[in-house]
Amino acid sequence: MIGYVTVGTNDLERAAKFYDAIAAELGVGRMMEFETFIAWGDMGGAPGIAATKPFNGETATVGNGTMVAFEAKDREQVQKLHEIALAHGGSDEGEPGPRGEPDANGMVFYAAYFRDPDGNKLNAFLMDKVG
Repeated sequence: MIGYVTVGTNDLERAAKFYDAIAAELGVGRMMEFETFIAWGDMGGAPGIAATKPFNGETATVGNGTMVAFEAKDREQVQKLHEIALAHGGSDEGEPGPRGEPDANGMVFYAAYFRDPDGNKLNAFLMDKVG
């Protein structure tokens, strides 16, 4: 249902470096690029993410309660995405680890939380067997 998610940025070059690194770890690259907008993902694939300077010319601000989640393939990739985010100007919002209790099938939500350099909240997650 979701085609892509857009986050605002006040520094597209800085955002590009951050999201280029995140996208590379997820196995995708830039799929669209304009003077004020870059989108990462695969055309016709899973939903992508874009960073843009606001169309109205105003300062980009962070949505309170808004978060974009990247689905990881395993716990190691959750860790790696968290590390990449911090190494590229992001900030920590929660170390990688299980959240909550396992469901009836023994699956647990495993995630790491971080912010991009503009302050947009992101996470890397997967549903994984307890262990």
